[in-house]
Amino acid sequence: MPTADHRVVMRVPWAHFEAMLALRGDVAGPRMSYLEGALELMSPSKDHERIKSTIGCLIEAYALERGVDLSPYGSWTLKDAPKEAAAEPDECYIVGADQDRDSPDLAIEVAWTRGGIDKLEIYRRLGVAEVWLWEAGAIQVHVLSGDNYERTDRSRVFADLEVGLLASFLDRPTALQAVKAYREALESASRPATAGRKRGRRRSR
Repeated sequence: MPTADHRVVMRVPWAHFEAMLALRGDVAGPRMSYLEGALELMSPSKDHERIKSTIGCLIEAYALERGVDLSPYGSWTLKDAPKEAAAEPDECYIVGADQDRDSPDLAIEVAWTRGGIDKLEIYRRLGVAEVWLWEAGAIQVHVLSGDNYERTDRSRVFADLEVGLLASFLDRPTALQAVKAYREALESASRPATAGRKRGRRRSR
């Protein structure tokens, strides 16, 4: 049976939020999000965690197949006191060899159960370049353009990644099966171009 996330939203000042972060320290606990006085505490369900972890596995499989350098940063606590915004994404990534950044290139959020505060508004204030929002089996891509997000069909962080194709493997029974099937699809997609280049080299001789 599907399980539900446990979520509580309360009104607290920023200083109270910072104190709760300090008290929690590095101990695993509810994920915290904050927006203009609203603090959300969320304990993700088993299904929530399965989906976010499988999305992460598929992204890393894509990076391996396409030679993209990246690192995952999990539920990195992102915050900006003057903007009264903070979030701990389900997963996030910095792409490229330079990992010394103040925010990720990509944040992933799983909307398994409805409710809570506006995560996109939080990420907009934090300046996160791209957000993937999984909901009801599909992934919505939101790309920061100027000071607002635009919903698109393509990722800007991964130029040739078909997000719909990646999402189509999330229904596999296990993450390993999803990764194997996705890698086979990526390999299949790259074969025609490779074969064409080989034929071209033979003709040029």
